[in-house]
Amino acid sequence: MSGTVLVLDSNRNKVIGEMGQSSQFSLLDVIIRKALRLYIKDQEVSVMLIIHGNIKTMEERDYEDGFIRILDGKIVAIGEMGDCPQDVLNGGGEEEILDAGGNLVMPGIIEAHCHMGITEEKKGMEGDDCNENVNPITPYLRAIDAINPMDAAFNDALQAGITSAMIGPGSANVVGGQFAFVKTHGRCIDHMVVKAPAAMKVAFGENPKVNYSGQGTSPSTRMAIAAMLREELTKAMTYRKKKEKEPDMEEDFQYECWLPVLRGEIPLKAHVHRADDILTAVRIAKEFGLRMTLDHCSEGHLILEELQEAGFPAIVGPDMASRNKIEVQNMAFKTVGLLAGQGILTAVTTDHPVSKIQFLPICAGLAVKAGMPKEEGLRSITINAARICGVDDRVGSLAVGKDGDVVIFDGSPMEVLTRALCTIIEGKIVYYDEESRILC
Repeated sequence: MSGTVLVLDSNRNKVIGEMGQSSQFSLLDVIIRKALRLYIKDQEVSVMLIIHGNIKTMEERDYEDGFIRILDGKIVAIGEMGDCPQDVLNGGGEEEILDAGGNLVMPGIIEAHCHMGITEEKKGMEGDDCNENVNPITPYLRAIDAINPMDAAFNDALQAGITSAMIGPGSANVVGGQFAFVKTHGRCIDHMVVKAPAAMKVAFGENPKVNYSGQGTSPSTRMAIAAMLREELTKAMTYRKKKEKEPDMEEDFQYECWLPVLRGEIPLKAHVHRADDILTAVRIAKEFGLRMTLDHCSEGHLILEELQEAGFPAIVGPDMASRNKIEVQNMAFKTVGLLAGQGILTAVTTDHPVSKIQFLPICAGLAVKAGMPKEEGLRSITINAARICGVDDRVGSLAVGKDGDVVIFDGSPMEVLTRALCTIIEGKIVYYDEESRILC
């Protein structure tokens, strides 16, 4: 396959040829195409060259007719086609060359908050590992022990150009456990992890209240939720201080989990919808000097000045869902744009499976429709999401040194008719659109 050019024609009616040649589809073309697809997917392609792409980097500079070179999973060069070295373009028999045909080339889309692979579709209790809802304090739970990469949602994500996601426990508990940031392609979660733990889930408001009041135990009020979290954090801080004085002390499994949070290495990931719950989360995070992300933040638009002063980033959504709880009555697509307008770092979420993972770019588009600038809409599902999740050194934009996570679209991903033509993770093609006649 060395020296082969994979052509993504903007008219979507061409197939590959040898080094710039192309031909119309025939029955023989289809047979060859399928055979080559299977061959390519079985190969370890270490060098990929994407050419003639309308490249949106999510960095300072874009390229209308550009190239990207990926070596061993990392971007090693990016620029205008005129700057692509001829020896690289020719490949020397080593490059796998993908001609984007003038289509949009951008970084893989990022879901900043979801439960994909933990709450599986149509599998009932057997496929639902989202909440250990018999104990309100479970910091020791790890998402990586529950994520099933075989969940159909992962394939849906790839088809939508979503290459990575922050995945973790639900919001039934005051402290739910540890999130993980993972790539969306693979069979073994250990090989998909980018960062774990990546955040510690805490929840305020309706969900813990409903879960535990129904069991006749605490917490049944917002006061109890806050008090239990404060108590847990106080114990964790006491444990940290003791361990610093006595390094050889016996480890406590529960409080050892808090050390990355207390050291500022990972944030609290706070489930908050209502304005008063958002402000309680802010209050507690500031009391203990902790990093935090405000997840959902449905009434954030009602307290813009307070959130601007607080300085915590917000992951907004799922706005493409029913108002099935009291605390989400004021959710709206305008919220994320209003927060961004105040200088707050924002991302959009589907909260899959509350909204379907594949609708993430459409949710960003609806936020744009509601007033968010187009550029900020794209940032909310790429570089902003990466920064909020603490992984922007690897993903979220196209730049030398970052992972080769690239998606080729035939239009803006925020428009409903746009297709992901090809999804690439770490320099390997993991999805292609057969109907658009792309050979991969």
